Amino acid sequence: MRNKFLKLALVGAFVSLAINAMAIDVTGAGASFPAPVYSKWAEEYQKITKNKVNYASIGSSGGIKQIREKTVDFGATDNPLKGADLEKDGMVQFPAVIGGVVAVVNLPGFAPGELKIDGDILAAVFRGDITNWDAPQIAALNPGKKLPNQAITVITRSDGSGTTAVFTDYLSKVSKLWADSVGQGATVKWPAESNVGGKGNEGVSANVTRVKGSIGYVEYAFAKLNKMTTLQLKNADGKYVSPSIDSFKAAAAGANWSSVPGMGISMTNQPGAASWPIAAASFILMYKNPVSKEKSNEALKFFEWAFNKEGDKIASDLEYVPLPPSVTDMIAKNVWSQISK
Repeated sequence: MRNKFLKLALVGAFVSLAINAMAIDVTGAGASFPAPVYSKWAEEYQKITKNKVNYASIGSSGGIKQIREKTVDFGATDNPLKGADLEKDGMVQFPAVIGGVVAVVNLPGFAPGELKIDGDILAAVFRGDITNWDAPQIAALNPGKKLPNQAITVITRSDGSGTTAVFTDYLSKVSKLWADSVGQGATVKWPAESNVGGKGNEGVSANVTRVKGSIGYVEYAFAKLNKMTTLQLKNADGKYVSPSIDSFKAAAAGANWSSVPGMGISMTNQPGAASWPIAAASFILMYKNPVSKEKSNEALKFFEWAFNKEGDKIASDLEYVPLPPSVTDMIAKNVWSQISK
């Protein structure tokens, strides 16, 4: 009897080792913008396949650096590479999910969406030209609201950030003064004297939550998760809108993905009465000739699963916009087909 139990134990151990040996771990790193949905996708994918997708939220610049150093199986960025850079690096790029960057504030007594701001005034706040919440420019947009005599602390990203690239792209489109004096990029020299930096969407969220009178910018999922106060924002059609999956969808509705090499389009300040002005896609970078074809193939299987109905529901539940089937079909046909299997 003892030998029988010993044999069963050994068989079980061998089976366990065999299953573990077959499991494939995939590693990705980069943008914090899509981190909540990538993490949830990975959690559900592992339940089904037993394969792990480990994602490090280190910022878009970090993701580009790590994929170029070939230390990860895929990189993630909200600041897409240009076609010439993709060609030089031997990489492909495709969008994975759409979301929105939102302005968040720490102003006790105000509900999400209660206060309004437009792009020009938002740029003036982040330039440091408007330094108090009861400034006449802000008050004029919010008649009847008792704004506090409270200094504004500007919270920005301290790391190379696709979220920053999206936010400053928007500010550059709506404010010539911003475009001429600060510009657009994953890192910029923030002019406001009150500026406090935070690493990742996580760091900005934490600092805005901590500092009374502060304003920052984060991906909407972080605002929802941390129950932060968002502002209404005036869009290209002159309408004030609140961030939501519907306003992100409206901004993405006219996206022409094939118009730019690597599908790296900008969706900021899109026309449409219901459009959120700072919508954006987050992108994945992979090598055409990967270091490990096995891991590269598994990464593609992960994203193929994420683009199905279950993955779409997870994205929607987290306030991201899933890619429409026409776009995921384009990715499978025109992008993934370039990767050596």
